[in-house]
Amino acid sequence: MNKPGKSQAQPLSALLHKTLDAAFAKQGFASAELVARWPEIAGADIAEHSQPERIRWPRGRHGSEPQPGTLILRVEGPSALEIQHLSAIILERVNRFFGWGAIGEIRLHQAPLVRRKRRPLPALDEETAARIAGTLPDIRDEKLRAALGRLGAAIKQ
Repeated sequence: MNKPGKSQAQPLSALLHKTLDAAFAKQGFASAELVARWPEIAGADIAEHSQPERIRWPRGRHGSEPQPGTLILRVEGPSALEIQHLSAIILERVNRFFGWGAIGEIRLHQAPLVRRKRRPLPALDEETAARIAGTLPDIRDEKLRAALGRLGAAIKQ
């Protein structure tokens, strides 16, 4: 009788990485990192008013050197002028991220930004947290015990 081999749990990020890379490739992104790390790359003040939409790569190859692409940024209407003035800085930061002159031009697309809505966290039940913390007598550090109690109460919600 053949026994199935051991299966190992994989992180969700590893499984989604393959799927998301295909979706981002359709928009011209070599990887999802430019979109995911946009605030880190462009800076928080620029990322607050812009999002990378796609990269348009030139058709055909001219010589052995890869040709730089055009980064299309979605920009909120009122901030478009400021982002346009900062385009040289954005271009430098994006190319530094890629490690080569991957982007030669930035174009702006004025449209509302797609913002992720965050759900407010439900109020923590302090009574449950205290009860859970009371079940941890082996933990001597009071702050750690209280933190674990709050964690347990949050998991139970």
